[in-house]
Amino acid sequence: MAKQLEKSQWGIFFDRITNALLTGKRAEIEVASLKLGDQIEAEWLPLLGISYDPKDDVLDVDLEGHDHQIRNPREIYVEAQGLELSSMEVIDADGTRHIVILRDPLALPAPSAAAAAR
Repeated sequence: MAKQLEKSQWGIFFDRITNALLTGKRAEIEVASLKLGDQIEAEWLPLLGISYDPKDDVLDVDLEGHDHQIRNPREIYVEAQGLELSSMEVIDADGTRHIVILRDPLALPAPSAAAAAR
């Protein structure tokens, strides 16, 4: 169930999340608005971090090869178990919804002994 974060918690929450567990996660970012419709902006790229800068009022979702900045976020909802963030939805000042879904990368099976001997 999604929980709304108070604006006073944004910086601390994302610093903690980034430092605790985002290593290795992949993210998909969908942007939805009446003007643009629904668009996938990034598809399962490695997540490097999420941060909020209160001075510039910008939430930054930093992916490998892509930087998604959300200016003037109005509301942030997160789905998390402790520090295990699974998704978030950010609504900016224009009413645009930025949906970020996180997942662990697919684990490849260990090479078999026969394949390793080749």
